[in-house]
Amino acid sequence: MKKLSFLFLGGAKRVGIGRLFKKAAADLGYEAEIVGYELDRACPLAAIATDIVEGLRWSDPGIFAHIDDTVTRLGIDIIMPFVDSAVGVAAEYAARYPHRKVFVPAPCRKLADKMFDKVAAAELFEQKGLPIPPTYHAGDPCLRLIAKPRFGSASKGIVEINSLQKLYEFQGREDKYLIQERIDNREEITVDCYAEVTTGRIVGISPRIRLETAGGEAVRTVTVDSPQASALARRAIEETDLRGAVTVQIIHDLDNDRYMIMEINPRLGGGAVASVYAGFNLPAAIIQDALGERPVAAGAAQAGVLTTRFLDDVVFRPND
Repeated sequence: MKKLSFLFLGGAKRVGIGRLFKKAAADLGYEAEIVGYELDRACPLAAIATDIVEGLRWSDPGIFAHIDDTVTRLGIDIIMPFVDSAVGVAAEYAARYPHRKVFVPAPCRKLADKMFDKVAAAELFEQKGLPIPPTYHAGDPCLRLIAKPRFGSASKGIVEINSLQKLYEFQGREDKYLIQERIDNREEITVDCYAEVTTGRIVGISPRIRLETAGGEAVRTVTVDSPQASALARRAIEETDLRGAVTVQIIHDLDNDRYMIMEINPRLGGGAVASVYAGFNLPAAIIQDALGERPVAAGAAQAGVLTTRFLDDVVFRPND
């Protein structure tokens, strides 16, 4: 079988999706080799990876040269970023080294960075006429607000504002937080999507609900039938011209039946495995896109597919 090599950036715990990439590659006639790029080589991905490269921090100025050395030395075909900071790095690497012809299923760095800046993303969504929870700037105080760190992730650092005193604490800190209306009676829907990198054609969309999270990631999730969330996710991708793997976070205001965008992450979500088992084969779409083939459009993902994670052990012996 022909070889197909993946470099997982920040995919230390992505064993489940890694196995699905291997299966999708095999179904297409390829033997997949997965290489991890991590600060610590002793990570769970080692259970299925060909190698784990000891990498640099995403902010290290030498990271692009180091990734290029890894790409050329190990013959990498596809780079998969799995954490926020890795998306921009992967996109910029592809732009800096186009002659390597390495496939990265992500938008350009400028757009990727904007998606991970909650203030800039909210401004872009408003410019495009996409519905989001109303953003608080100044004026009449509203005491049902939520403050999100501008560059935060995994729901860390979020503060609920329930009093004037708490609101006043955020005055002068608008450059560090996005403050929006808080929707208390809500349902949060995550939508896994893929758009061809070259054409922008949306290959598939699969909504799901995170039933349980740990460390900001879904550990128990179920696919659902939500035409409204699917339509909003499609509209958001088309309006922003996002490409590659996209995870759209939508909030459904149950009191007013409003569907609004919370945020968009231009990468595979931690719970995307559920969508694969529901019928939206994201790994196959990525591989076909990388090979220059037109990915087969996914039909409607089956609702009610529940996936749950469990703890397992990966053992590293001395000198192993």
